[in-house]
Amino acid sequence: MTAIILLGPPGAGKGTQARLLVEARGMVQLSTGDMLREAQASGTEMGKRVADVMARGELVTDEIVIGLIREKLDAGPAGGVIFDGFPRTLAQADALEALLAEMGLALDAVIEMRVDDEALVARITARSTCGGCGEVYNDITKPIPADGTCSTCGGTEFKRRADDNEDSLRQRLMEYYKKTSPLIGYYYAKGHLQAVDGLGEIDAVASGIAAILDQPKS
Repeated sequence: MTAIILLGPPGAGKGTQARLLVEARGMVQLSTGDMLREAQASGTEMGKRVADVMARGELVTDEIVIGLIREKLDAGPAGGVIFDGFPRTLAQADALEALLAEMGLALDAVIEMRVDDEALVARITARSTCGGCGEVYNDITKPIPADGTCSTCGGTEFKRRADDNEDSLRQRLMEYYKKTSPLIGYYYAKGHLQAVDGLGEIDAVASGIAAILDQPKS
């Protein structure tokens, strides 16, 4: 089973590239937020634990998240998995590595989507999404079609995230560099880390990721 992590700051395009991998390779995107919402609604024993923690307004523990990941991996997704939003810390990275080893699995690649902060701020503050399907548009690189309809679903309602402003984005970048960027050194030391230019055209970034995934395994 192919298992990869996409690393990069907010707005680097991880979600877009994960979606393309799902479509092209049949991979499963393991998003922490999606897994928690799904578990909360499932009624399973793990789901009840998640619902109880969230009802108290507490943070879900790493142990619970690892348990949810284990459930997904037990299902044996044929196309492989993309870890999205996890790990975020070195402790979580250790926990994930231990889980994979226990299940006889290993990471195939950790792909860092490298970006220039100033260029990223300019790109994200110009971003909007279709209210119907979530397709992402950008005033500079991918404007909303001239007829005002989404090219994917035909919707006409577009919105901008409240935190897609310069001050909020710079704060999110600072949080990322403080908490998550140590993972870059962690995975470099383990020989897993490879990089692509996250500010390239979507297709170019996708090609770079595909080239990494298609490398012969040593």
